[in-house]
Amino acid sequence: MFSYIVRRIAVAIPTLLILVVISFILMFAAPGGPFTSERPLPPDLLANINAKYGLDKPYWYQIIHYIWNVVAHFDFGASFKYKDQTVADIIKQGFPVTLTYGFWSFVVAVLVGVSLGVVAAIRQNTWLDYLAVGISVGAQALPNFVLAPMLVLVFTLWLGWLPGGGWNGGQWPYLIMPVIALSTSYMASIARITRSSMLEVLNAGFIRTAKAKGLPMRRIIWRHAMKPTMLPVLSYLGPAFVGMITGSVVVDVYFSTGGIGLFFVNSAFNRDYSTMMGITILVGALTILFSLVVDVLYAWIDPKIRY
Repeated sequence: MFSYIVRRIAVAIPTLLILVVISFILMFAAPGGPFTSERPLPPDLLANINAKYGLDKPYWYQIIHYIWNVVAHFDFGASFKYKDQTVADIIKQGFPVTLTYGFWSFVVAVLVGVSLGVVAAIRQNTWLDYLAVGISVGAQALPNFVLAPMLVLVFTLWLGWLPGGGWNGGQWPYLIMPVIALSTSYMASIARITRSSMLEVLNAGFIRTAKAKGLPMRRIIWRHAMKPTMLPVLSYLGPAFVGMITGSVVVDVYFSTGGIGLFFVNSAFNRDYSTMMGITILVGALTILFSLVVDVLYAWIDPKIRY
């Protein structure tokens, strides 16, 4: 197992470096820059600003210099658009917010999704199966940019039960609607994967043998069927977890949470290279980390994967 983890880490590090280089190239490939606008600056002033931020250097030099600062000093640089703020300050401000509602969205999506999938598979072709599949399909078909304003309309404007926006330290009344809006589509995907995987496992030979031995169905499900059922689900949970904890632009916009998703989109629109790269590295590092975690869990559940 240790050698397996070392091999995965050895692949992860160059993958992250390639991600940084490609992101740099794509940013500079687009016309314009962070200090260009409809009303252009005087050439001398623009040259001084570019020199201050090192944008007058060749691309290869900027890439090497940036990677060295990140690796050696964990320095993502200063933001080009947010005055007197570094990229680290922006991440510290927004990431705890998205981590909070993303974590609870993940918990809700996994618990509800796996439960719906298991119930639908065990009670196949019954009203419970049709209900679970109907909920999953409805949640999958209702995107969060439609669900979010509907939640505000119903629970804030009509019923007055929940605040329509804000964060207020992450108190639970401010968490409920962002969690629902973010978790529904992931929950639907988890439920569909779990149902199909459980149906396949329940038709396997070792399950028929367990039934022939007279084992109770509850023990068959939890002791024998759940482990192989979760293998396809685990492969989906890694990217899903990163997608939830790194923020949703829709959630940040509709509920004014102040998460990191809105900073990322604004940095792309404003050509704020340093902020965009800092968040890109954060998302890439988290994706690689949790992909590694999923691979380790996968190998732990199914020892054949290690070899």
